[in-house]
Order: sequence, then C-alpha cells, then structure tokens
Amino acid sequence: MTQVASSSNSATSAQPAATGGPTTAVTDGHTTAVTDGHTTAAAGGQAPAAAGGHTEKQARKVIEDSRETEWRKPSFGKELFLGRFRLDLIDPPPADTRAEAGQEFREKLREYLAGVDGQQIERDAHIPDEVLRSLGSLGAFGMKIDPKYGGLGLSNLDYCRALALVGSVNPSIGALLSAHQSIGVPQPLKLVGTDEQKSRFLPRLAGGEVSAFLLTEPEVGSYPANLRTSAVPTDDGDYLLNGVKLWATNGTLATLFVVMALVPRSEGHRGGITAFVVEGDAPGVTIERRNAFMGLRGLENSVTRFHDVRVPAANVIGGEGQGLRIALSTLNTGRLSLPAMCVGAGKWCLNVAREWAAERVQMGRPIGTYEAIAKKIAFIAGSTYGMEAMLELSCRLADDDRNDIRIEAALVKLYASELAWKVADELIQIRGGRGYETAESLAARGERPIPAEQILRDLRINRIFEGSTEIMHLAIAREAVDAHLSVAGDIIDPEAGLGAKAKAAGKAGGFYAKWLPTLVTGKGQLPAGFSAFGPLAQHLRYVERASRRLARETFYGMARWQGKLEHKQGFLGRVVDIGAELFAMSAACVKAHSEQDDRPEGVELADLFCRQATLRAEALFRDLWDNADAIESAAAKRVIAGRYLSLEEGIIPPAAAGPWLASWEPGESTAEDVRRRF
Repeated sequence: MTQVASSSNSATSAQPAATGGPTTAVTDGHTTAVTDGHTTAAAGGQAPAAAGGHTEKQARKVIEDSRETEWRKPSFGKELFLGRFRLDLIDPPPADTRAEAGQEFREKLREYLAGVDGQQIERDAHIPDEVLRSLGSLGAFGMKIDPKYGGLGLSNLDYCRALALVGSVNPSIGALLSAHQSIGVPQPLKLVGTDEQKSRFLPRLAGGEVSAFLLTEPEVGSYPANLRTSAVPTDDGDYLLNGVKLWATNGTLATLFVVMALVPRSEGHRGGITAFVVEGDAPGVTIERRNAFMGLRGLENSVTRFHDVRVPAANVIGGEGQGLRIALSTLNTGRLSLPAMCVGAGKWCLNVAREWAAERVQMGRPIGTYEAIAKKIAFIAGSTYGMEAMLELSCRLADDDRNDIRIEAALVKLYASELAWKVADELIQIRGGRGYETAESLAARGERPIPAEQILRDLRINRIFEGSTEIMHLAIAREAVDAHLSVAGDIIDPEAGLGAKAKAAGKAGGFYAKWLPTLVTGKGQLPAGFSAFGPLAQHLRYVERASRRLARETFYGMARWQGKLEHKQGFLGRVVDIGAELFAMSAACVKAHSEQDDRPEGVELADLFCRQATLRAEALFRDLWDNADAIESAAAKRVIAGRYLSLEEGIIPPAAAGPWLASWEPGESTAEDVRRRF
C-alpha cells in the first residue's frame, strides 16, 4: 500500500526504447487491476494509448529513463546472474558497526510490546493512540533518521530486526512504521534532500509525526507516465497541487506526504513527474476515506484529494522531473522492510508449529512424529532460516557503502514474500480446523487464541505491494540481462537500420567471445572447492555450477528470442527465481559459517534449507524449456475473448453495478474529512 510498489497485476513487461528487454514500473498501489501492459505483452501485442494519451512504449520509456543504469559499485546479485560466483563479496559478511545501539533499542521495544494487545487491534481495526504515542516516545518513528535530526540512526539490519519484532505483535504496526520510514518522507530526504529540508522536516518525523508516500491514482497504476495529479507553477514561485491519490498507507494519520505530481513544461521549468513534501494539514487537503482490506486491519490507508494546495518551491525534492528516479532509488533499501516482517512471520509460525506438533496427539502419537507433518515443520524451519540469512546479508551489504544492492534487495523482497506465504499456509494445515478458526473464536471456547488465519491474511499483501511478484520478476530480469542488452543493443531493436545492427553485432561478438568461455568450468567442479565451509561446501559448489548454468540458459534465451524476450515472462520469471534460490543458498551458508562458534545448529539449518532450495532450483531449470507457457497464453486470449463463457454457467455472478475503476474529476472535495490525529 503506499509502499512504492508495482501494482499486483500490473506486470508491465517494459523495454528500453532502443533495445528490447524487460524493465520495471513503479506505483505505490497494491491491488490494481491487470493492466494492458500485462495482458497485451503476454499476447505479443502493443498496448493502446492509456487514459493520459501515452502508448505502452511511451510509458515504458518514461520508466526506463528513470532507471539507474550505471553500476559504480560491485553487486553479488549482478555477478551471480552473469555466471560469476563472487563469494568474496559476501564472505565474510560486512560487520554491523552499530549493533550495540540497535540491541539496546530492541530491548526497550520488546519490553513495551509485551504489553500491547495485538488482537485488540485486529478486533477494532485500529491502532490505539496510546500505542502510537508510546512508540513515538521510544524513538520508533526515527529508527532510520540520523541522530543529528533527533533519530536513532540504526543500521538497516537493526531497523529490520525491530520491524520483525513489531510485526510479531501485529503486522499493521510494522506496516505503519515501515511505510513511514522506508518510503515516506525520511528516506527520499536522506537520499537527495537539502540540508534545509532535513532540518525542517526530519526532527518532526523522528519525534513521532507520521509520513506517507502518494503516487498511485484511481486510474493510474504501472503507467506513471499517465499521472493526472498536477503541480502548476505560480507567478510567485510556488506550485498549485491538484489531484486524487489512492492507497496511501498512513494517509489518515500523516502530517507530511511525499507526493508525486506532474509539473507542466514551461519557460524556466523542466517539468515532469516531481516529488514534493506536502503538509498534511495544508488548506485544500482532504482525506476522503479510509480503505479496508482482507488483512492488516489496523492499517490507516486513505484516498486523498488535493485541491489548489499551495506548495512552496522549497518543498521540491531533488528537482523537477526527478520523481520516478527518486522513487526507484528509495526502493533500493526501502524494500528490505517488507521481508523483515516476512522473517518475523516465519519465526512466529515456527514457534506455533513446534509447540502444537508436540502437544497435539493423534492415534497415540504427537502429530509432529508423522512424516507428512514433519515435512511441513522442516519446510517452515528451513525456509525461515533461509529468509533470515538472505535478509541479514542484504542489510549488511546495504549498510556497507561499498556495495550496490538493488538486485539483492529486490530478490529478498520477492523471495521472502512468496516463501512466507507458503510457510503460513503450511501452518494452517498443521493446525487443521483450528488454523482456520479465528483467535477470538478459539478463546471463546477455552482454547489458546492463536491467530493463524490472521497471519495468512496479513501476509497475502506482501506478494503485491512494494513490487508485486510479477513486477519483481520483470524488474530483476531487466537488471539481470542488462549486460546482454548493453552489447546487443541495435541487434534486437526492430527499428534499427542494417548499419546500426552490423556495428552492434561486432560489439556483441567481442563481449561474448570473452564471456562465454568463462561459463564452461569453475570452482564448483572441484571436489575440494569451498572446503573451508565443511559440510556446507557441497551447496556452494552447486551454487557456483548453477550460476554458470543459469547464465548459459539466459544467453540461449536472448539468442533464441532476441527482442521478443520481453514477451517471455514465464521464462524470465524462472530465471529470476533460480537466481533467488542461489542467492538464498549462498546467504544461508555464509550465515551458518560465520556464526558456527556461537550457533553450531545453524549448519544443520543451512544444510536443510539448501537441500530444499536445490530441489526447487532444479525444477525451475527443467521448466525453463519444458512448460505450457505458450498454450496458457493462447488459452487466456480465448478466455478474455469470451470463447469459454459456457464454463461460467450455473452460478450467480458478482453484482455488475459500478465501474471496475473509479474515476475522479478535479475540484474541491465534497466528502467528509476522515483524517486522524493522535
């Protein structure tokens, strides 16, 4: 939800204007409908012009122009996809130089959270004012803000550990703190804000005021090029803001917004999508409604209208036209907060599964002794260890300024959101009927009130916001094939002339002549390779071999489909999923190896996880070329065209009243303001 995210089903397989690879789209929504970019790309067609008049190709170019294209720092993930297993980049993992401060804060936070009633928040769909005030007093709203401005200045690692702790009490609190600090006002100001902006806004936010990020609109999801919210320059140097924003997490509470709006190009104004800091209580701002969802019932998520809201020029973040670039840069570390709560959920599920499987007896034996249940418990344990290892490593890399973590952060977000959902689903199965029953109902008949069904509902959104699984596959794939696109260039551009193609072919030939031979052999083929890792060495040897294999498969895909690769979203998704498994395995082995003196059981957990991950990776390798993608895409076209309407007979369909997408018109609000102040 207001997490800068690509909307769930808006999986736009965008391509750079002159190449033909996948790219990403940005939106802060979480449940928008399937867009033209998803459905037509799968069919190989060109999306028509959207409401704002932009074609799919034009919309893609806006996003691609905002993407960070240079690699100034090393990236383990980038090298992994190129078939280069650079273990030296992650082993030993960077140290946490601020661990003491983080530990002290978490102890205070844990003590306070022990008295917070998470089930009350679930029942009331409301985080009490007292909880918000107390979290502010503890400094929880300033965890990522520099002490210079009144914050705690925690590392990304300690920040994520704190979010996991908070989310274990009630995920809505974790989502509030995450949206406030990971993508709200503090993060973009930290990246590109002026000293004056930091001094003016950050102390307020560190002290307990709440911020929100506003990008998505009722009719605009993954096509931000069609943004309708406008910021028109005035004669006195300010801007007049007009528009409606959807799905703003913290919107009903926020006193400060980051708002993305389109500045028209004019004399003295570059124009383009621009980021503004906007006062939540400014004249003309109306919180028109609070949205409700299947999970995260305590989330304060709004529809927000701006009518002639005056915004000072001093509140522009990073300059005109830099809004999408800022949003994408914010996500490089902002995405780490979501998997933090997935890790917390995994630990929570493991605790419940362990105690229940030992307590519940069926046919004279604890259910945990039966293989069918034991496999589920082992899956939960292995997955939780893998997610935690992956998150911790990504955070350490983010805290170490020598690394580019855009791929790693995206991988852990994608991987943890998918795996945590499966973990919670398996917990429901282990608990049986009690897993499906609400905590309140369990308590009413005298049983321990375990909210397993709630954790499933709360986790479901993580596969959608801050980048849906479909969008994350394409975003990561864009980075993974970047080296190929940079050398292939005009070869795969259908609009390039013969001369340009010939020149590009020469460049590509030189690159592949050097690169392809490196994929033949490696350390993973040596029986003694990575021997320092003891029993885990076999898994690192597999990762090294699989990394080279993945790079070869990617090359084969580029060679086979060239510019049409953008439409092979099934293939690209599997390439990314294999890379995610390999990254997670690497992280698990490094974590266990570095902690083996203090936590020797970590080697067992890493071995368990790696064996599970290897099976998944091998299945994905098989599915790269042996799948039903083409058949399913063709079938979907026929479904949408109405060929199979007979299959829908025999039901009463949902009520047909009302539009699928609500529209809005500029003007003063006619709704009651539902903002909340504490």
